[in-house]
Amino acid sequence: MPEKILVADDDADIVRFVEVNLRLEGYSVVTAADGEQALSVARAENPDLVLLDVMMPKIDGYAVCQRLRSDGRHAQLAIIMLTAKSLSVDKVVGLTAGADDYIIKPFDPLELVARVKSTLRRRQEMLDSSPLTKLPGNRQIEREMERRVSAGELVGVLHADYDNFKAYNDRYGFLEGDKAINFFADILRNLCESRPNTFVGHIGGDDFVVVTAAEDAEAFCRELIKRFGHGVARLYEPEDAGRGYIELEDRQGRMVRFPLLSISIGAATNLLRQVSDYRELVAVATEMKTYAKQQPGNVFAIDRRAD
Repeated sequence: MPEKILVADDDADIVRFVEVNLRLEGYSVVTAADGEQALSVARAENPDLVLLDVMMPKIDGYAVCQRLRSDGRHAQLAIIMLTAKSLSVDKVVGLTAGADDYIIKPFDPLELVARVKSTLRRRQEMLDSSPLTKLPGNRQIEREMERRVSAGELVGVLHADYDNFKAYNDRYGFLEGDKAINFFADILRNLCESRPNTFVGHIGGDDFVVVTAAEDAEAFCRELIKRFGHGVARLYEPEDAGRGYIELEDRQGRMVRFPLLSISIGAATNLLRQVSDYRELVAVATEMKTYAKQQPGNVFAIDRRAD
């Protein structure tokens, strides 16, 4: 389904000009001739982006932008202001009202389309990202794996998560659990910074995926476990960290011991096997993670089977 754009401007010639250029690019377009109509159409059509003229009758563009931003249904809506004003203060007012970008009239159709595409891309990346860690989410992870496999690269896919995370959440609460997930994410993020060709994404919960060069997969796993082991005690109260476990009461009223958080990593590469679909690597990495979880502590398992 094509992305939908609302064009709101009281100048009918500009509306037609913008509409024609956007439709030629494959977008679906709806229009409005004043501020009140823009709000009504936005609520009815739920567009992906609004091109919003600043000077409109009934309600000006700044006010429309503020109302859309204050409505939870449109909080993530992409908004570009169309303005004949070029003063910095006018741009600041538009951006402060919640606009993502602005275009000064008269504008070139190539610039218009480029800014629309750029703003929609940023919006999609934001929607796809994990709200907790800000790392790329499922769709971006899949696109990255598909791109590399399709290009014939030698790829390593790592699937990692916590062991004993539910017990940690039960003991310390979900807010501390979120901190523990961000602790894991920060280690992965820092590791990737020193490896330019490495990508890390957050599937959700305590599950992460790393896409790296196939020959670097094992070294990455080893360094990840090393850094995690050095810092995990900071997630615990000194007493729990010192004794190396936490105690929780089960449903029968018995006290049960749970080890400190550890990580399990499953890795798959296409070094020794032909892979035409990235999902093959995902399946094998998940299988190897299941195997790693059968062993205590921080463990990684790499598939070394050949065709």
